Amino acid sequence: MFWKSFYISIFVVAMLRFEPVFATTSASEYRSIGLSYRANERYDDAIAAFKKSVALEPQNASGRVLLGWTQHLAGQEKAAAQSLLPVIYNDPQYVPAFNALGIVYLVNGDVAAAVVTHTWAAMLKPNNEIAYYNLSLSLHQLKLYSLAVSTATKAAQLEPNNPHPLVAKAIAYWNLGDFTSAKLTYRQALNLDSRYNNSFFLEHLQKAAFSQSQIAIAKQILLAKK
Repeated sequence: MFWKSFYISIFVVAMLRFEPVFATTSASEYRSIGLSYRANERYDDAIAAFKKSVALEPQNASGRVLLGWTQHLAGQEKAAAQSLLPVIYNDPQYVPAFNALGIVYLVNGDVAAAVVTHTWAAMLKPNNEIAYYNLSLSLHQLKLYSLAVSTATKAAQLEPNNPHPLVAKAIAYWNLGDFTSAKLTYRQALNLDSRYNNSFFLEHLQKAAFSQSQIAIAKQILLAKK
């Protein structure tokens, strides 16, 4: 009994003197982990990591935008808006949050809100190709086709290697009845990416915020061009 008590005493003393070093993960590390998961389309895991980064650094605007954008990619538009709105309330000039929120509104069918959000983002950052591109898609849905052409033209100038603004411009021309310009513009997109010559590949445009009706118009242009 004595030896049992003795060993217990030694163990307790040792434990009291031992100062364990627990491995901790920082907010920036969680963001890196989240980006890695997102790159592999493991959106649930990425969202979980980004949520941990936000919990550790709730005032970090970039972390909240990463969370909101990933929720959008996962199709969680309501949750994405809830993650992004606090950033805007805290900083009404933080362009990445407006870019992301505008896309969330557009994909969720709140086109008027998307126009307002992206217009403000373009005013804050005049060389904001994301804002102009999504403005074009939004204005097209509102049947403001001439404005859609203008904003898609601006987006294409700002990001000349991206075929998406050119396809957006082409469908706006198509609805204006300028079929020649629509086909010429679509050929410019093909020069950047030959995959746009495949009708099945055009479904990929849904990930670029095109609606199904807009994708259908792109397919019409593709058929007319051949």
